[in-house]
Amino acid sequence: MREEKNNPVDFTSEDPWRIFRIMGEFVDGFEVLSKVGKAVSLFGSSRLNRRDKYYHFAEETAYLLAKEGYAVITGGGPGIMEAGNKGAKKAGGQSIGLNIQIPTEQKPNKYIDTLLDFRYFFVRKVMFVKYAKAFVIFPGGYGTFDELFESLTLVQTKRIDRFPIILAGRDYWQGLMHWIKTVALRKNCIERKDLNIFILADTPQEIVAAIKKFYSKNNK
Repeated sequence: MREEKNNPVDFTSEDPWRIFRIMGEFVDGFEVLSKVGKAVSLFGSSRLNRRDKYYHFAEETAYLLAKEGYAVITGGGPGIMEAGNKGAKKAGGQSIGLNIQIPTEQKPNKYIDTLLDFRYFFVRKVMFVKYAKAFVIFPGGYGTFDELFESLTLVQTKRIDRFPIILAGRDYWQGLMHWIKTVALRKNCIERKDLNIFILADTPQEIVAAIKKFYSKNNK
């Protein structure tokens, strides 16, 4: 038995007490985002700066989505996330950032109107999915891959209703898509119908049109 008098326990660091912090993040997220209305989540690398073509691609996409009445949700940081928030704000739309606390200290970008800060990745990812009418996935690294494949898995397993998952930039994604078709599909690790869960697009107009077409067809 531990001698608590001589070795006081920091209950805030104990696993059972983390539940309250997790619950708090869920409550805050649900409370704020439930009032947003229809939204699109944009993902992509924090490392792509304002000189990169995909920064401008994301900015224009967010601008057009905001003009269509969609709130734009990003991860709140720099790079593609900043571009998404910038485009939404420029269009006079709702610009939302779901920032994450990580050791490298991701600072929220200056184009966010509504900011939520998360300690737990899994809580943050729930918010991206729950309140989005579509995912637009720009070039990115492991974090972007994680968000892409989780969304594909949720749709494939019917844990959520199907919604548009759009990969922006064929030149970036075509290698991955080729591997999925020539290796994963041929090995029967996925079914051919799973290739229809996502689409590729090369322009902001194409992305917006795909989202509008999906909801026109599905009456949502």
